[in-house]
Amino acid sequence: MEAKILLFFIFIFLNSVATQPVPRLSYVTEWRALLDLRSSLGIRAKDWPKKGNPCLNWTGITCENGHITRINLSGLKRTRQGKLNPRFDIDSLPNFTFLSSFNSSGFLLRGSIPEWLGQRLSNLTVLDLRSSSIDGSIPSSIGSLTRLSSLYLSNNSITGTFPSALGRLLSLSVLDLSLNLLTGQIPSEISSLGNLSHLDLSSNFLSGGIPPSFGSFSRLRLLNLSNNSLSESIPAQLGNLSELIELDLGHNSLMGSLPKELGGLRSLRKMMIGNNQLEGSLFNDIFRNELELLVLCRNYFTGVLPNDLWSMSNLKYLDVSGNNLTGVFPSHIAFFNVTSAVFNFSYNHFYGNLSYGIGNLSIIDVSGNYFEGSPPNYTRGSIVLLPNNCFSSASGQRNADACKKFYSERGIPFGGDEPIQRPNGRERMAYIMVGVFGGLGFVMVVITGILLLLKTCNVGSTNHERGNSNVRSILEGGVEPATKDVSVDFSTLGESFTYEQMLLATCNFSNQNLIKNGHSGDLFQGILDGGQIVVIKRVDLHSLMKESFMSELDLYGKVSSHRRLVPLLGHCLENEHEKLLVYKYMPNGDLSNSLYRLTNVEEQEDLQSLDWITRLKIAIGTAEALSYLHHECNPPILHRDIQASSILLDDKYEVRLGSLSEVCALGVNNHQNMISRLLRQTSGKRTGSSSTACAYDVYSFGLVLLELVTGRLGISSQLNDADAKQWLDNNLPFITVHDKELVIKIVDQSLLIDEDLLEEVWAVAIVAKSCLNPKASRRPSMRHVLKALENPFKVVREEIFSSGASSRRSWTAAFFGSWNHSSSESSNVSGQTNKEIIGGLRQVGSRGSGANDYSSSHKRSSSDVFPEPVEMQDVERQDDST
Repeated sequence: MEAKILLFFIFIFLNSVATQPVPRLSYVTEWRALLDLRSSLGIRAKDWPKKGNPCLNWTGITCENGHITRINLSGLKRTRQGKLNPRFDIDSLPNFTFLSSFNSSGFLLRGSIPEWLGQRLSNLTVLDLRSSSIDGSIPSSIGSLTRLSSLYLSNNSITGTFPSALGRLLSLSVLDLSLNLLTGQIPSEISSLGNLSHLDLSSNFLSGGIPPSFGSFSRLRLLNLSNNSLSESIPAQLGNLSELIELDLGHNSLMGSLPKELGGLRSLRKMMIGNNQLEGSLFNDIFRNELELLVLCRNYFTGVLPNDLWSMSNLKYLDVSGNNLTGVFPSHIAFFNVTSAVFNFSYNHFYGNLSYGIGNLSIIDVSGNYFEGSPPNYTRGSIVLLPNNCFSSASGQRNADACKKFYSERGIPFGGDEPIQRPNGRERMAYIMVGVFGGLGFVMVVITGILLLLKTCNVGSTNHERGNSNVRSILEGGVEPATKDVSVDFSTLGESFTYEQMLLATCNFSNQNLIKNGHSGDLFQGILDGGQIVVIKRVDLHSLMKESFMSELDLYGKVSSHRRLVPLLGHCLENEHEKLLVYKYMPNGDLSNSLYRLTNVEEQEDLQSLDWITRLKIAIGTAEALSYLHHECNPPILHRDIQASSILLDDKYEVRLGSLSEVCALGVNNHQNMISRLLRQTSGKRTGSSSTACAYDVYSFGLVLLELVTGRLGISSQLNDADAKQWLDNNLPFITVHDKELVIKIVDQSLLIDEDLLEEVWAVAIVAKSCLNPKASRRPSMRHVLKALENPFKVVREEIFSSGASSRRSWTAAFFGSWNHSSSESSNVSGQTNKEIIGGLRQVGSRGSGANDYSSSHKRSSSDVFPEPVEMQDVERQDDST
């Protein structure tokens, strides 16, 4: 009986499901509009199948009552043709009269927002165009979307001023215009948006003051105005935002004092107002909120920290660094027992004793103050930074005179002071004897040092005279070790900065300013006192040999004036175990993140790629830099770390070669270079063999050229050895001097190239393949590579030469070396590969240094290391004659 009842209910359920109406489009107009949108945006048939029901089978389409109400393009893929020319082509949208939500977040819509959008989509409640590569200004017609509740336009290239018309969007609860290029002042009309709960205008170029009318946003929970050029004072009216949870006003030019009224923000959990020009004292009322994060760094706050601060048991992150705060810490502080908290009190004027300990904090930085006595006790696993204080038994502290002066100026006894005791007669005589013999010892040390210095200078002169013989001693895989005393001329290394300046520039090396963790040091973006943006490399000498760092400085000082090398602006070397180098900031980053403007790094979809003209410009610039290092420096300098991330680009995409931590002079190798090679081998860094000959740089440059031609990110750095070999095996056979059309199969599909540009791409691919020759001695020199890139048509056109004896064959023979001897590579590319290429790649390994091509008994002359093919010389002579 129970089974029958169960079957009955199952039957009823299935029958009800079967009789549910299938959602369908009821209007032909909307169906045609969808097809138009599918075509204009280049949506893949897999996502929007033409024969499918859009309401059921089309990704991102939502229907209600036979009408389309939501269109979500986020995450959709384009066809190959659609990727070539992604445009803001949505002219069919007005046909969806019931459309309430349009979302193209992360979907490339290159162009500006059309004026009609605000006039013909009156039912929109959500407009999401985040990360869509939009440019131009915000049309004032957007103010006509009176039903709009959420407007997301962040992370684009929108220019112009903040449109006052947005003040008419009375239903708006979310307004996100962050990460754009907006200028001018925030209009007062925005104060009418009484329903706002989320307002983010960060990372623009907005100026003027914060409108006091912002205090009327009674429902506001997030206010982010950081990273603009806002000035004037913080309006006291912000204290009326009773529901505000997060307030970020950091990285502006706000002045004046912190208003007491901010103490009324009882719901506030995060407050970030660092990196401004605020001054004055801090007030107890502000610290009576239940804050979890508080950033007040790099202002001009003075006075002591309020008493209420010490009782904030919920505080997880506190940064008051780089101010003029003073006072002592209470012996019992509630938040010192907050597990996993991070507190930064560095570079103020705090003093007193911390020997009672600092509890269970995860990280605490009290450096750059005047704490004295014994260093504090702390829980195992905590990170405690103590430098530049007055602790009695810790390294890296201030000198005693500075500490005594600080305490005496404040009338406070200094714990390190001890009563003066007069020595007796026997002790006095002992001191005299120690002084006499100590002085004699010092004189002997000085004399010995001078003699050693003179001897070193003579040795250095001799080594310089033997430069050519050292070059001849180089095999294809190694450099004969030589000794060299490191002597750096700091006058060539730019300005000398203090450590405190570096801390202020990077907000105490915060993670927000971290660009990347490099193998020779961490890179941080910083802002100097004058407003100049710089890149600061932080080198930890615990993990990098000091001699290697000094050698890098020496080499950098000699070559840093060249226009193709990233300018070194200064240095900070005052700390024993931490050195800092200051470089000019490159607005376009490096080639690895500029080849495409990434929106989906993993799948490489919807990316805005560099055009071919810019790519060739970058290739020539890099070749100029390497040609200078190899052929104009004496002795030649090897880079040894050429990859896309080493090629930095300024605002005009001019190359500034970076990553000079691996450079070494040919024939001037010292002990730390051997140690660094051992470290690289044990750490798994991809270097092939131990070769540092110029052919190694040429091979690496060939991989970069392939990246520019194919658009395949990571060939020069990210692929492991097996993947690199497999990729090269599969793709190099498509590069041949006999058939231009074959190279199309590996050319980056995002490039728009005509017939002439295709010949340039073909020529550059041929040059790249010549750089990857398995035999290092057969690779062209960078001087010849540069000449080929500057005249790419000479590589592939016979008619460019005036004499019949000077044919394309002589030019390509100079570049193509042994690979040009086989004709099989063009006869059957799809079915077989060139055996010589495959065998050579197996010998080359990961970076193709050519070290395995010859035994150690096979000595090479300098002409083999820097090959100058006879065919190339003939071509050059004929060019000169014409």
